[in-house]
Amino acid sequence: MPLLSILIPVFNEAATVKELLARLRAVELAVPREVLLIDDGSTDGTAAILAEAAAADPELRVITQPANRGKGAAVAAGIAASRGDWLLIQDADLEYAPSDIPRLLEPVLAGDADAVYGSRFVGGQRRRVNRFWHTQANRCLTTLCNAVTDLALTDMECCYKLLPGELARSWTLQEAGFGIEPEITCRLAREPRLAIFEVGIRYLGRGREEGKKIGWRDGVRAVWCVAKYGILRR
Repeated sequence: MPLLSILIPVFNEAATVKELLARLRAVELAVPREVLLIDDGSTDGTAAILAEAAAADPELRVITQPANRGKGAAVAAGIAASRGDWLLIQDADLEYAPSDIPRLLEPVLAGDADAVYGSRFVGGQRRRVNRFWHTQANRCLTTLCNAVTDLALTDMECCYKLLPGELARSWTLQEAGFGIEPEITCRLAREPRLAIFEVGIRYLGRGREEGKKIGWRDGVRAVWCVAKYGILRR
């Protein structure tokens, strides 16, 4: 059976990561899985929660970053340590529902897709009403990335990205922060025979007062990343 590696970058999510793991355990999948928890230098007790969870569940592995470097660095560490035929990125903050994972797997299990993106803007799924400017910035970045890569995504910045494991492990990812989203997308777009699908997913977005970490500087960096990895092809 093919193996699914679920990569969970975690930074100071002591309030949510235990519940996330409970929801993940409740999801029945058609393939075996491994879960890699990448602790990105947490200082709020997250490390102890992850260690306890891994001791109780053989599916879980914990990778510890010595200091906080950012989501991209954590994802890269997870990719390097993964063994799966497919890799799925999952945030630890409960914005995304693990119960959507079987829907993301469907196109690859059917042999139709090589990679699958979740989308918060298609499929009629319920989502929490988000901030106007955050949503518009997301759509602008997606449009810009589409123009450069000639893809037609609706949600390039979505956390849920299901990737072919062998291909992802061949990359030398450079972005330590949230620029990992356009970097991965631009690298996928370089593969001419790769079939990329989108699946509508649920989304319960949180605000900065609830712990959301992405900000306007990350948006500026994302524009640069589209140019760097899409136009300059670094």
